[in-house]
Amino acid sequence: GMDGAPPAAGPAGLSAFVAVSQLLGLTLLATTGAWLGRFRGGVAWHGPLQFNVHPLCMVLGMVFLQGDALLVYRVFRHEAKRSTKALHALLHGLALLIALIGIVAVFESHRTKGIPDMYSLHSWCGMAAFVLYLLQWLLGCGFFLFPGASFSLRSWYKPHHIFFGIALFVLSIAACLLGITEMLLFNIRDSYSQFVPEGVLANTLGVLLVAFGLVVGYVLTRDDWKRLPLAEELALSMDFKTLTEGESPGGGT
Repeated sequence: GMDGAPPAAGPAGLSAFVAVSQLLGLTLLATTGAWLGRFRGGVAWHGPLQFNVHPLCMVLGMVFLQGDALLVYRVFRHEAKRSTKALHALLHGLALLIALIGIVAVFESHRTKGIPDMYSLHSWCGMAAFVLYLLQWLLGCGFFLFPGASFSLRSWYKPHHIFFGIALFVLSIAACLLGITEMLLFNIRDSYSQFVPEGVLANTLGVLLVAFGLVVGYVLTRDDWKRLPLAEELALSMDFKTLTEGESPGGGT
């Protein structure tokens, strides 16, 4: 209902920024597709084009879907916390699954072509981002999605979860930027410095990645755009706290 709604100014600015983030995200995917399709022969699971599955999956999973999963609590500010939380976990889970496909693709492609694995800075940062992201997702599900974690444990873990969520998003974008540079140096090393179309398009993709990260980061760090607990959630969390901690809801605060 309107009676409990926050002042319109915050959410109005919020929806504009969220719209820009989605526009950037879709442009990111289109630009990745254009690069792979126009200059790298397209995408296929079998054969020499298998490698191209990797950048496509990483941009879709580790950047676009991860960013959208982070925005869930801002976008669905007036929905029940339980369903918002489930959507948050689901989008992150989907991002992980797509990223895993991208990782399998690059290892299989390397094996077929006899290229060594895991020696570059890009692969180190990328693998660190993926492994930590999986760990973050498992911990998040354990603490917040499944009943059992006590109120004080959740309260202790929550700021860590939020910090690492943003940090891993930044690391994922950094790994993509390193990957783009590596791909260009492998494929067009001799002509890259002459502003050839492929180089310009791939550089543009990098700038779009940074822009997407900045817009999502801005939305996430604006205090007045944070999701406020609904009245019934406040009551529930007080009951939950009393049950799990055995103290009176107002005790000591």
